[in-house]
Amino acid sequence: MKNLTIIGILLLGISGLLFYMTTNLEVEEFTLSHFMGIMGGVGIGLIIGGIVGYVSKGSSIKAEQKRKELQRLQQEKIEIEQQAAELAQQNVNPNPNPNNSENSNL
Repeated sequence: MKNLTIIGILLLGISGLLFYMTTNLEVEEFTLSHFMGIMGGVGIGLIIGGIVGYVSKGSSIKAEQKRKELQRLQQEKIEIEQQAAELAQQNVNPNPNPNNSENSNL
């Protein structure tokens, strides 16, 4: 957003410079052509601002989706690691009480 402000101020300065250069550095009276030029500049600024806003909003939405996906994957990883630890613990002690084994009925 900070860069957009700098670009906007720079473009405003250029437009002011061009305006005074085309009127020979003097504004005797404010005519219809001046008003049309100002309105055209405002229109172009709104179009450019809309495009930049649309692009920056789209990229921020994509970044937010990536963050949420990363958090979801990290949570799944933690759950899988916990399950793996539980399975490893069960494999270490498969039958803690040998008297209750399935072969004792034979």
